[in-house]
Amino acid sequence: MKSVEEGNQPLSEINVTPFVDVMLVLLIIFMVTAPLLQYGVEVDLPESSREPLEIPKEQVVLSIAKDRTIYVDRYKTSLSELGQKLEAIYKGRQRKEIFLQADKTVPYGFVVQTMAVIREAGIDQMGLITESPD
Repeated sequence: MKSVEEGNQPLSEINVTPFVDVMLVLLIIFMVTAPLLQYGVEVDLPESSREPLEIPKEQVVLSIAKDRTIYVDRYKTSLSELGQKLEAIYKGRQRKEIFLQADKTVPYGFVVQTMAVIREAGIDQMGLITESPD
């Protein structure tokens, strides 16, 4: 390092080592926690040959588990309360769209009943989530 006595200006350098250390720690934290941030409820989805569909973060996902338990996003509800909850969620929204995922062991009739309640709540667009065979 040059000094002032030699007649030159002092060399001012930014020490980036602490910055790099902090960034590496944050990178490791995000790499560890990212797989744990799974959206929705774990269900065994039926397979489909279609291309995967990306679900926007602001969309509502309705899940039906093996034991016919209904979840709106991650919140448990019953079939009788579902219509009121959906009406409250979609009140004031212009675009009324929901994504439905049901375990493949859930009877078809129960899924259709759930879809009827969704329709009665005024939701005009519904997407079904399936699993890619890959």
